[in-house]
Amino acid sequence: MANAALQRKNMVESQIRPSDVTDRRITAAMTAVPRERFLPERLVDLAYSDESLTIAPGREVLPPRVLAKLIQLAEIDGSDTVLVISEVGYAAALVGQLAAKVVALLPDDDAARFATAAYSAVDANNVLAVAGPAVSGWSAGAPYDVVLVEGGVELVPDGLKTQIRESGRLVAIAMNDGIGRAVELHKRGEAFARRESFQAAALPLPGFVEAKPAFVF
Repeated sequence: MANAALQRKNMVESQIRPSDVTDRRITAAMTAVPRERFLPERLVDLAYSDESLTIAPGREVLPPRVLAKLIQLAEIDGSDTVLVISEVGYAAALVGQLAAKVVALLPDDDAARFATAAYSAVDANNVLAVAGPAVSGWSAGAPYDVVLVEGGVELVPDGLKTQIRESGRLVAIAMNDGIGRAVELHKRGEAFARRESFQAAALPLPGFVEAKPAFVF
C-alpha cells in the first residue's frame, strides 16, 4: 500500500484529533499500527477512510475515529488485562499499545490465524488471538480489567459480565431502537453503573441482541 505511513498520519490529524481524542497514547498507536495489515485484501485501499467497513454480511469494523473514542472511554491503564471482542484484530493491536495483556476474541479460526500473523508482523507480542462466540467471552483469560466490544449491543450476556474484575469496566456501543451511544459499564459488586458518552451506531453482534416479542394479532 503506497504511502501507508502518510495515510496513517493524515487519518490521525484529520479524523482522530478533531474528534476530541486527547489521549496521546491512542494517537501514537494509530500512527504506528498499520490498519491495512488487519483487513482483507479487497478493503486495503479503504483502510484509512472514515467509514465502517463491511467484512462480511452482518459483520463490520468501526470507523477509526469511533474506535479511537471508544478506546479512550475505556481509560485503559498500562497494567490492565483487556478482552477485545472484534471482527478483525486491529482494535486489539491498538489496545496492546496501552495495556499489559490483551486477548483478541475473533469470530472464527481463520480470523484468529490471520490476526496472529499480523500481530507477529507488527511486534504486538502482548496480544493473543483466539476464536469463539463473542457472546461467551474468553473465560481462560479472565478476569479482565476491561472488556472492549467493537460493535453494537442491546444487552450484555451474564456470562461475559462474570469475566470482568471487580471495579472493571465494559465499553461498547449500546443500540436501542436504532439509536446508538457509546457506554461504559463499571462493575460494582453484582451491579453495573452505566455512563453514557458520544453518539455512534454499529451493527449489533450475535448474542448481544434482545429477544423481540412475537407479533400477535
